[in-house]
Amino acid sequence: MYIRTMTTSPLPRYSLVIPAYNEEKRIAGLFDAIPQFDGELIVICDGSDHTADVIGDIAEKRPDLCIRCIRFPSRLGKGGGVIAGFRAARAPLIGYVDADGSTGIDEMIRLFGHLGPVDAAMGSRWIPGSMPAIRQSWARRLESRGFNFLIRSLFGLSFHDTQCGAKVFKKSAVDAVLPYLISQGFEFDVELIWRLLRAGARIEEVPIAWQNKGDSRVRKGDMLRMFFGLLRIRLHPAAT
Repeated sequence: MYIRTMTTSPLPRYSLVIPAYNEEKRIAGLFDAIPQFDGELIVICDGSDHTADVIGDIAEKRPDLCIRCIRFPSRLGKGGGVIAGFRAARAPLIGYVDADGSTGIDEMIRLFGHLGPVDAAMGSRWIPGSMPAIRQSWARRLESRGFNFLIRSLFGLSFHDTQCGAKVFKKSAVDAVLPYLISQGFEFDVELIWRLLRAGARIEEVPIAWQNKGDSRVRKGDMLRMFFGLLRIRLHPAAT
C-alpha cells in the first residue's frame, strides 16, 4: 500500500471514499463538479492505469479541497476499496460514492444531513421522489430488479436499491461491524447493510438525484461472482 496525502487539514467534518479502479479517463469530471466540500476526499487507486497521477495533478490545482490518494499495487475489489477508505477515514461521518459522478456532491451532502436520527442513509433510485436524469437501459434495470429480489429472498432486506453507489454512515456504526465484513466485490453493499441492521443500526433509504453515466464497472462475470459472494456472506458463521 502506498499512501499519498495531497492536502492536509484539521479533523474534517466528513470523509468521502471514492473507489477509483482504472478511472483516469473520467475521474477529473468528478472533481470538476465539486465546487467545495467541508471534508476529506479519499481516493482509492488499485488499478493499473494512471489514476493516482491524475489525482495528484488535481490536488495541486485544487488546494481548496482536502484530497487523499491511497494507492494499492493490486486490485482490491469495490468492497476492499471502500473498506480501505473507511479504515483511513478521520471524520465522524463517512460515506462512499462512485467515481463516475453519477451522484453529485450536493446529493452526498444532503445524505449526510439525514444522519441525525439514523446511523446510515442510503441513496435510492427506485423510491418515490428519486430523480434519475438519464435512466439505465431496460436490460440493466431488469438485472437490478432481479438482484433486488435475490437479496430480499436471501437476507430479508426491505430496501429497494442496495446497489446505489451513494451511502453515508456514522463512523461509530461502521466501526462496530468492520471486523466482520468478508466481501471484497460488488456484493459488499448488501453485506454492509445486513450487518449494520443485525448490529441494531438505524438505516434510512433516501430518494436521490442520479444520472446514468454508462460504462458500468459491473460485468457479466461480476454478476455470477456477486451471487456466490452473497451465498458466502449468508452462510458465513461470523456475525455481529
